[in-house]
Amino acid sequence: MLALSALSVVLGSAQAEEKVLNIYSARHYQTDEALYAGFTQRTGIKVNRIEGKEEELLERIKNEGSNSPADVLITVDASRLAQAHELGLFAPVRSPELEARIPAHLRTDDWFAFSTRARVIVYAKDAVNADDVRNYADLANLKLKGQVCTRSGSHPYNLSLMASIIANQGEAQAEAWAKGVVANFARAPKGGDTDQIKAVAAGECGVTISNTYYLARLMRSDKADDQAVVSKIGIVWPDQAAKGTHINVSGGGMLKHAPHKEASVKFLEYLASDDAQRYFADGNNEWPVVAGLKIANPALDKLGSFKADTLPVGSLAMYRAKAQMIFDRAGYR
Repeated sequence: MLALSALSVVLGSAQAEEKVLNIYSARHYQTDEALYAGFTQRTGIKVNRIEGKEEELLERIKNEGSNSPADVLITVDASRLAQAHELGLFAPVRSPELEARIPAHLRTDDWFAFSTRARVIVYAKDAVNADDVRNYADLANLKLKGQVCTRSGSHPYNLSLMASIIANQGEAQAEAWAKGVVANFARAPKGGDTDQIKAVAAGECGVTISNTYYLARLMRSDKADDQAVVSKIGIVWPDQAAKGTHINVSGGGMLKHAPHKEASVKFLEYLASDDAQRYFADGNNEWPVVAGLKIANPALDKLGSFKADTLPVGSLAMYRAKAQMIFDRAGYR
């Protein structure tokens, strides 16, 4: 990974170049190298890239202000994209191509989703009945007392899930759900999604929630330990009889002070192309946003099809702050 300071001189001198694009990215996947190379090959535009953690990049862009060399921000999770929007970092983009290829519920005026992931329920096959965890609401059922483990309620993945519950069911029901989940904790929240999956397989808890790409990574692993984990768990697509399973996104947008606005729009449009969609999605075991586009991913194929919640990603952004307040009140930390 390139250090945040490593490309400062390069990016500064790149301002003078005619065909250049400066990307700040919180995605750290090897397949993205082919993604950027494909853009340069197609357009002749050179790509300079700085990678870093989301919080570092947002702070850097904010501090750089109008002197920022950054053209495009790429990151994961709607709540993080919403944070960039709330900080006033993005510029509105009008593109008939993006509007035609990206479904309306997966874009806003100033940022766009380019791949999706689902937040599913994972349960221990030898300890929990799948019929008892068909919906997110079931995680708050007293039947699961002492069996739920999750990562922190302050993590963006859980904040986005909570935001979707607020948007679909209202604040009162969302808070009741959060309190019910906390009452069912097997232990205090800790670790990431993969840690939760492994805890279920080890019998530390009976059920958790996870983004699908963590499951796909384990499924595609050639390590015996990972395959042992997969053999002990079951997966449920929640809320299939209602709104559908909550999905989140990887996405990006053009920054307000982008020095190369034309190149920025071209890059965003490129990310919606068939080739880029395959790179962008398969690089992290996700699904393309362009309807009907097929990718070759055996783990996703094995997970099967599901009904996804079509709640606009802008709604996830709208309720992000309320989601955190509800989690805090519920003691979900």
